[in-house]
Amino acid sequence: MKTDLRTLETVAAKGRLLGLDMVYHCASGHLGGSFSAMDILTVLYFDVMKVDPQNPTNPDRDRFVLSKGHCTPALYPILAQRGYFPEEDLNLFRSIDGHLSGHAEMHHVKGVDMSTGSLGQGISAAVGMALAGKMDRKDYRVYAVLGDGEVEEGQVWEAFMSAAKYQLDNLCAVIDVNGLQIDGKTADVMPTEPLDQKLEAFGWHVIPVDGHDFAALEAAFAQAAQVKGKPTMLLAKTVKGKGVSFMENQAGWHGKAPNAEQYEKARQELAAALAEKEGK
Repeated sequence: MKTDLRTLETVAAKGRLLGLDMVYHCASGHLGGSFSAMDILTVLYFDVMKVDPQNPTNPDRDRFVLSKGHCTPALYPILAQRGYFPEEDLNLFRSIDGHLSGHAEMHHVKGVDMSTGSLGQGISAAVGMALAGKMDRKDYRVYAVLGDGEVEEGQVWEAFMSAAKYQLDNLCAVIDVNGLQIDGKTADVMPTEPLDQKLEAFGWHVIPVDGHDFAALEAAFAQAAQVKGKPTMLLAKTVKGKGVSFMENQAGWHGKAPNAEQYEKARQELAAALAEKEGK
């Protein structure tokens, strides 16, 4: 499907508002990295991937793996808006009475293709899916989103090597490069740059992109689909906590819920942003 930019902006803005509500009401969750990845997921589900919410297990569908599996406050709102389940289900996030666990879960949540949460493992599953597609001579594509802190895991680089060895040009991964992880700046905790040169040396086609520019993301995914003989990595430059002034570029908002005062301020900002998009 092809979605106009205004609609994409509106979906992402609403997604952030829904994600905030989810985390606040259960007093637990990861907002920083969810808000940095929200625009990427919006473009994937509403513009790029060939999926059908009415037939979520179609064997010919494109696959998506949220390798940074804690960022369900981005994934679940996007799945709900795409029609996989009612938005009201988001009210039971991390609740024993609901089906939306804190990390991506494939058995109880329609639209989730792989359960993730232990960082580093999701990209390996995505490589396996892409390899299976090649072996079965299927046309589906596989997409994955990783965090830039996550790529400190050694298993990630084993997956990168495997993807190149098997020439998985049906695989497109995205690293959400927001520069922060739970303990601070990625450059201080465990430097991974230059990611572009390292990935190219590992046999990947690399596309740098602004992770909050919808048109640029569309163009990058379109370019990736044309690459033959090797997997593609989008290095998406993003802002952790995007959309909430006091959360942006703050490592402390990696994995905590706002208090009542913070919630009201954040909600006002996100609601205003949504109203602006809807009123364009």
